[in-house]
Amino acid sequence: MPRASHLLAAAMLALACVASQAATPAAQLGELCKQLTPRLPRITQQTCERSQLSATGAVSRNGFPILMRAVPPKTGKKDPLRVLLLGGIHGDELTAAAIVFEWMQWLQGPQSQEFHWHVAPVVNPDGLLAARPQRVNANGVDLNRNFPTPGWERDARHYWVKTTGRDPRRFPGQAPLSEPESRWLDQEIDRFRPHVIISVHAPFGVLDLDGPAKAPRQFGKLFFNRVGVYPGSLGNYGGVHKNVPVITIELPNALEMPDKAETRRIWVDMIDWIVRSVPTHGKTAQRVSTRPEANEH
Repeated sequence: MPRASHLLAAAMLALACVASQAATPAAQLGELCKQLTPRLPRITQQTCERSQLSATGAVSRNGFPILMRAVPPKTGKKDPLRVLLLGGIHGDELTAAAIVFEWMQWLQGPQSQEFHWHVAPVVNPDGLLAARPQRVNANGVDLNRNFPTPGWERDARHYWVKTTGRDPRRFPGQAPLSEPESRWLDQEIDRFRPHVIISVHAPFGVLDLDGPAKAPRQFGKLFFNRVGVYPGSLGNYGGVHKNVPVITIELPNALEMPDKAETRRIWVDMIDWIVRSVPTHGKTAQRVSTRPEANEH
């Protein structure tokens, strides 16, 4: 019966998504929040519904809408600094999605209101909503190893086999951008052309940076400490090959949120770092064909 139950659940989800797409945006978001919030520590149904997220038109492997909120600057700048804020690329890192929902309440603060924001708090909804939350998507692919870094066909599978020992939690997929979630994010980067990408993970409790910006010293209690460069990772793809700074925020716990004061400190320090350190001149989100030196971390 487990397989029959799984198929029934998938069918019910598909019907719910079709129904929600025919409803008003508020009703759609409310129905989706009913599924998301039980998995998100400290996020209530009301907080989720107030997030003003909208369906992007893209859906996950299981058909769950990928949600995003676009917030233009209040100042009316002609070419504002563009920030792409992402959470939940790994579905079992619950805090990585939840903290983005909390930060969304402050998008129009004194400094952040000058930016143009695109925010997607749950990039991997199928992993989050699995019977037991899982790192990979519904196709068993680690989305953070599925981006088309140069030499992916040669390097990604070799790294998976030789370095991870075929760890199923880090399977890069059969081809780059094989998954609808990673394809959506790749297209979103090309559409939005962000000056900086903020990607939230857990549970290493550090900051990492790839790309052309001065590294931060710390956000709240999180200090800068490089975690490595991997074939197919978003940091490698965005920071090294598209020349867009990618700051990775690794929260210290995947299941328990930082206290509210620390959540606020991380946000304030992040905004300050963006203002001081992110370049806005020159081209952004451009593909680079050169291959980096191998990194064995």
